Amino acid sequence: MRIRTQLPPRGRDYRLDLFRGFANWAIYLDHIPNNAVNWLTQRNYGFSDAADLFVFISGYTASFVYARMMLERGFVVAGSRLIRRAWQIYVAHIILFVMYIAEVGFLAHRYGNPNLENEFNVAGFMANPAETLYQGLILSFKPVNMDVLPLYILLMVIFPPVLWTLLRLPNLTLTASFLLYVAARHFDWNLAAFPTGVWYFNPFCWQFLFVFGGWFALGGSIEARPLIRSRALFWFGCGYLLFAFVMTVSGRFPQIAHLMPAWLYDAFNPNDKTNLAPYRLVHFIVLAFFINRFVPRDWPGLGWPIFRPLIKCGQQSLEVFCVGVFLAVGAHVALVEVSDAIWMQVVVSVVGIALLIAVAYYRSWSKKADKPKAPTPVIRA
Repeated sequence: MRIRTQLPPRGRDYRLDLFRGFANWAIYLDHIPNNAVNWLTQRNYGFSDAADLFVFISGYTASFVYARMMLERGFVVAGSRLIRRAWQIYVAHIILFVMYIAEVGFLAHRYGNPNLENEFNVAGFMANPAETLYQGLILSFKPVNMDVLPLYILLMVIFPPVLWTLLRLPNLTLTASFLLYVAARHFDWNLAAFPTGVWYFNPFCWQFLFVFGGWFALGGSIEARPLIRSRALFWFGCGYLLFAFVMTVSGRFPQIAHLMPAWLYDAFNPNDKTNLAPYRLVHFIVLAFFINRFVPRDWPGLGWPIFRPLIKCGQQSLEVFCVGVFLAVGAHVALVEVSDAIWMQVVVSVVGIALLIAVAYYRSWSKKADKPKAPTPVIRA
């Protein structure tokens, strides 16, 4: 079957690193409740947030990295590399899972606050560790704030055949993904979670954002360029972002909510994140189109020193994400048990981001150090 996509240019796209680094910082800050600093993140000003950005970039990157490999080396090789990457993410998730539970258990004992175990959804593990550990290994049990990686793992495992069809029938693949999204919302499809409930990130819905990222990487951004650059979309997008801002802020401040009709407020509050509400999806697509329009691949700002820590965190995304989830627990406990003053909120936020940057730079240096050095040429007289 003929290839119908346009592969992205060779070389690293630093826009992906920049925005993935921003997503990791935002996820860390958003995981700290009652933290004034997380007002800097996008979730407070529109329907979508850092999770949408993370999933979209993950799909974009998976296509960016493995599509050329699939064409040059075949489906089996590229598919095995995708599965291997999913395995690496799974191992990271399990290590984080164990460390997370140990951290919560230690802090609950240290401060004599058993409610922390319930707050972070690990009380079941303390009561029935064998069953809960098994459910954690099969990704059914997830403590609070540990929902993104299981979604990422599942999407990467099923991505090899999706990537194969994206390369040959990109628009049809995207349409099929969208129909699955619509059906999942209509029929309430989701995966069961342990001990009760369903996955916080419904994979039947969130897969569309992942596939949309892959489609966007494989020529979708070029195909949609007339729309992206159209004046009509620009003004519609500006209006929609303003509307999303007003509705989101109204959900934060009751004074504003009381000024709106109840039917309008209730349509957008609370924000349906689990099933990726259509208004949330449209909000993110508008942002993606605007970024594509105003931040080209060769944007000079990508070389500015101020963005280097963000880019570095994006390049070492898995390690930074895992450390951020771990640190957010300690930051939250510090605000609850030590002080919730504004200065402490700033301290735990700044120190946490500094540690994420340190992890990113160390991991980057470590990877370079692990590479074998080129042999020194022998100079003969």
